[in-house]
Amino acid sequence: MENILRGKAWKFGDNISTDHIAPGRYFHLRSQLDELAKHVLEDADAEFASKMAPGDFVVGGSNFGLGSSREHAPTIIKIAGVSAVIAESFARIFFRNCINVGLPVVWLDTENIETGDELEVDLEKGILLNVTKGTKQEFPALPPVMTQILEDGGLAEHVRKNGDLKLA
Repeated sequence: MENILRGKAWKFGDNISTDHIAPGRYFHLRSQLDELAKHVLEDADAEFASKMAPGDFVVGGSNFGLGSSREHAPTIIKIAGVSAVIAESFARIFFRNCINVGLPVVWLDTENIETGDELEVDLEKGILLNVTKGTKQEFPALPPVMTQILEDGGLAEHVRKNGDLKLA
């Protein structure tokens, strides 16, 4: 995992649910995640999946990822090529599922980030630079165990690499 991520922001509002992320009408694609990823966030922005570029960021408001605990939501965000999800707050299970699938999450005030802003995120130092606006924000670093899981590519890879008892 790279420690410095660069890409464009795609801003979404508060209370983006897992149903917004992985629309239920595509339930039949749950075993074809590459196909399901073509519809990521379709119910929040119909053009997101076709217009975003690998490395871009999903930026949310408060309570991002509320709803069901299905891992499909963060998984298809990652498969689509999003480098990290940035939000003011996360639903607890969604936050943990992001870590489990190897998708970085950044917790900070997103009020001054707009769609199209070019961002640079330093995961190690906990710094987000909004290159477009020339602003800098700090965010809390993830606990070492979560950082290690991300570096290993997700929880399954972490367990394969380290065994199920070594978490740090």
